[in-house]
Amino acid sequence: MTHSPSLQTLWQDRSVAGQGLVEPLLRYARRPDVIILAVPRGGVPVAYEVATALHVRLDLLVVRKLGIPSQPEFAMGAIASGGIHLRNEEVLRAHSIDQGSYDAVVAQETRELTRREQVYRGTRAPLQLKDQVVILIDDGLATGASMRAAIQAVQLQAPARIVVAVPVAPLDTVETLRCIVNEVICPLIPERMMSIGYWYSSFPQTTDEDVIELLQRAWQRESAEGRSV
Repeated sequence: MTHSPSLQTLWQDRSVAGQGLVEPLLRYARRPDVIILAVPRGGVPVAYEVATALHVRLDLLVVRKLGIPSQPEFAMGAIASGGIHLRNEEVLRAHSIDQGSYDAVVAQETRELTRREQVYRGTRAPLQLKDQVVILIDDGLATGASMRAAIQAVQLQAPARIVVAVPVAPLDTVETLRCIVNEVICPLIPERMMSIGYWYSSFPQTTDEDVIELLQRAWQRESAEGRSV
């Protein structure tokens, strides 16, 4: 694990944050068994920089946070591709979320997950992760609920190794993830997390168009390098 608890700085933007993850991941460069999975949307610009620098495959794993109705940024669970569904019972109890409200959020986020999979991946073949080294990348973590859902989805396919690489996350989340994956890379671990966007000088919303453009660019590079697409 890489972290600097005393380091209090800002990433310029997601691209620069991705470049900051390259050096800790250099041992995975140019390996045909390595695949980087971005968590869209914000994780895609970060992951694109890493995949390009390391000359490895890039794809994505769609995850949706289940936000509390009154505080959508606060996770009461998460869902991911492959039917993965995580509930945070402690949060549900603390905020007195009834089953009907919870189910409504699940239905809404499931629709969005399906839409994103279709828009981003189209007719591209399903991911084959068995015996692969999978590097999961997002633009940052708070509770880590979405990343835990992504990890469960990947584990279903029996990869050889799972690595989580993010530019910023709180220490408790990093420590929790260390217990369930092989390696966690996180250059910036603030003493107080605040929000993910707080640790970026520029943190605009990543659009569908941004995601599609970066994926197409990465897949064209892979094709030019003779990789299977």
